[in-house]
Amino acid sequence: MSWLPLSFGAPMVLWGLLALPVIWWLLRLTPPKPQMEIFPPLKILARVLKREETPQQSPWWLTLLRLLMAALIVAALAEPVFNPREKLPAEGAALALVIDNDWASAADWNKRVATAERLINDAGSNGVPVVIAFTAEKPNSEIGPFDAAAALDRLRAAKPRPIPTDRPAVYARVAGVLDSLPGASVAVLADGLAAKGDEAAFNTLLSKNAARVVWASPDRLSLTGLTTADNQVDGFALTAIRAPGDPAPAQVTAGAFDDKGRRIADATLTFSPGETTATATMAVPFELRNDFASIALDGERQAGAVRVLDESSKRRRVGLLSQAEADQAQPLLSPLYYIRRALQPFADLVEPSSADLADAIPQILDQKPAMIVMADIGTIPTQVRQRLVDWVDNGGTLVRFAGSRLAAAGNDDDLLPVRLRTGERSLGGALSWTSPQPVTEFPKAGPFADLAPPTEVTVTRQVLAEPTPDIVERTWAALADGTPLVTGLKKGKGTLVLFHVTPEATWSNLPISGSFVEMLRRIVQLSRNQGAAIANAEAAATSLAPYRMISADGSLVPPTPDARPLVPGPALAVTFENPPGLYGSETGVFAHNLLEAASTLALLARPQITVPVTSIQYAFDESRNLKGALVAAALVLMLLDTLAVFWMGGLFSRRPRRAGGVATTAAILIALGALFSHADPARADDAKPGDEVAIAAISKTRIAYVLTGVPGDDSISRAGLEGLTRFLVEKTALEPGAPAGVDISKDELSFYPLIYWPIDPAAPMPSQAAIARIDAYMQQGGTVLFDTRDQFANGIGADSTSPATERLRDILGNLNVPPLEPVPSDHVLTKSFFILPEFPGRFSGSPLWVEASLDASNAENRPVRTGDGVSPIMITANDFAGAWAVDENGDPLLPTVPADPMQRIYALRAGVNIMMYMLTGNYKSDQVHVPILLERLGQ
Repeated sequence: MSWLPLSFGAPMVLWGLLALPVIWWLLRLTPPKPQMEIFPPLKILARVLKREETPQQSPWWLTLLRLLMAALIVAALAEPVFNPREKLPAEGAALALVIDNDWASAADWNKRVATAERLINDAGSNGVPVVIAFTAEKPNSEIGPFDAAAALDRLRAAKPRPIPTDRPAVYARVAGVLDSLPGASVAVLADGLAAKGDEAAFNTLLSKNAARVVWASPDRLSLTGLTTADNQVDGFALTAIRAPGDPAPAQVTAGAFDDKGRRIADATLTFSPGETTATATMAVPFELRNDFASIALDGERQAGAVRVLDESSKRRRVGLLSQAEADQAQPLLSPLYYIRRALQPFADLVEPSSADLADAIPQILDQKPAMIVMADIGTIPTQVRQRLVDWVDNGGTLVRFAGSRLAAAGNDDDLLPVRLRTGERSLGGALSWTSPQPVTEFPKAGPFADLAPPTEVTVTRQVLAEPTPDIVERTWAALADGTPLVTGLKKGKGTLVLFHVTPEATWSNLPISGSFVEMLRRIVQLSRNQGAAIANAEAAATSLAPYRMISADGSLVPPTPDARPLVPGPALAVTFENPPGLYGSETGVFAHNLLEAASTLALLARPQITVPVTSIQYAFDESRNLKGALVAAALVLMLLDTLAVFWMGGLFSRRPRRAGGVATTAAILIALGALFSHADPARADDAKPGDEVAIAAISKTRIAYVLTGVPGDDSISRAGLEGLTRFLVEKTALEPGAPAGVDISKDELSFYPLIYWPIDPAAPMPSQAAIARIDAYMQQGGTVLFDTRDQFANGIGADSTSPATERLRDILGNLNVPPLEPVPSDHVLTKSFFILPEFPGRFSGSPLWVEASLDASNAENRPVRTGDGVSPIMITANDFAGAWAVDENGDPLLPTVPADPMQRIYALRAGVNIMMYMLTGNYKSDQVHVPILLERLGQ
């Protein structure tokens, strides 16, 4: 029947089953060997009467055993196959197998290999040669034809490559081989990703004597790629792409890693329904962003989901221009003196050799700077002006400082962020009614938002901007009277910035303040490198050796023997000899990534051809040949038959058997035969769903954490509890199991003595049913450790609370919370394992709140607090999990605030004390009573 997952290689042999009735008839007429007995002679003589004797028939159970054995042999000879696969069309003069082994095939490469193996095996059974070619290999690699064994060896030696396919060149080579093999079958195992020139390549391949085509391609592309990772002023801007045709929304998490592989930042990218592009920003301080070495998408094990970063995302090249002649005797009056001092620590400074702007500006632009600083330059020469405008439009950052020349030059619409009034404004002079103005708070939307305003800075002269409706949006820094101090504007891909004061300390003392350095540093971070990220301009023309390569599964590996040096330049292609990765050395590297900013993922369409096409799916071969199992079962039955014959012949007994014993033993043999031939373990299995989880939860002590639904919080919670678990194993006799993430709305909570709950206002508010389950857990002896992680987020004043604290209040409002107090100095928590005066985490300063003691005033009879039980609730704001969190190598993931290594040690010790307090309860409290008890007993 077609619905049975069983097929036979020689079905005609099954006609042999018709012989079973004949075998049954023969077995019934053939008696077994008679049992020999010795009788006394007199008894024989007494029965001397002769009668006609008939042979004893074979027992029914022995006949059935032999019939079953014959049926098994017949079925085995019929070549039975369970869950048979469809035989693939691999006939003809040859089989041409063309396989995509690019980066898009890395995720399910094993399935593709299994599918190709079936094709090659079928071709080998038909005795046809095999041509096998891979679309992401060396151009001169041998493609055959081979016999089936050699083709399998080449298939198993192949691996996915982190490069795109080269279908036109490979298909042309295969077509050339097929010229001498007319009537061959062509099998195309594609990755499902369309590329340029596919249609012409398929026409070339399939027009060359192809008798049949086997087409294998994924129905949908589940790939997600990372196309851009730009270090902008407020964070790293990320862009991810996916293939079209997926109407469902999706989320992916991107992680940033340093050069040691440690994860230091996260961001979530969300694809809207039907959208193929998602963006997000890693909003972390630029000091951390400078440590980024690579960014990868979680769960995407392919090269397109990884981007390596070079110095172009960190240090910038800055050009300096000034019309004032340098005075060697008075360097402090030079317009560029304070700018050089401010930029030298974190930028490469370049200056022209000519003082003429018509020559100086091209000289600077030829060195491809990320930023150009102009100190009091009024009119820009016409012959170089357009080139400077184009440089800004293509991503350059132009920073200009005011002065007498700029004030007299008037408006420069193309290269100034705002329109200027003619002349300058003087403050605090003898003929002025105004006084020098201080700097006010920096606007929240500008690049200086997180800097403290320089209270010591004042301005006595400035150039004024014409008031326009968008002047507020363009103001990055302002004076106390509202006039702009620094203005900025996005122009094309670049940025225009204007300081409305001079770069020397004549109009303002800003250039000699520390804020001046930080402001210029933020603007440099805002800029984008225009040239190659290498140490000097001369190295741009040299080749860079491979340093770290991106493998097909997205990991960073040492260079392969096939990798060759790379010459940096525009529009570099990813090839077999120049795979994606880092090129250079430890002193400087160049990032060569797989996907470009304009890259897209498109589905590969099956070519429309007149040749017969058979479509197959990528899958493992799950068919099982039953011939060996049936032969083994027949041998077991043959052994049972032999034992039964020996038993009936009296080999195993010296005494004659009664008929009843024979029947009983036969029943036992039949039962044994049934046990060997068929067993149904499901009938004896009384397991219930969830038993394995419960057994794993209670087999070892495990610390649990609440799954908030926020990926960053959940990963930090798990890493933190893993770090605490390691510390417990190292310092105590306790060996906890792996931390467990629990969904408080449905998971069983009673398995865990302690549940860590990080409070995040971005997480959804728990339902009333979930809060009721937490309340029941606390009432039944469990403890919940709430961590708001907002020690430095609360403002000044009683009414200034963080969103995390507000969310905690909403949760506690639905719980039966006992009276709370900060952990006193004599509480059992302070001495359950380590002696601790406080309980810091990643932050320090927040107290640890526990249930208040009922008799807190009786100090004489209370040497240790809370002697009869364990507090069901603990509250902190110090971010315990952030201090405990470690990576796979045991290195800390997050810095402490302040950066004190001992603070992390104290945080881990606090975690040990909490666990000992949870697991021992009043035992630890009773230890301090031992001297008093011994004294009362007279010992």
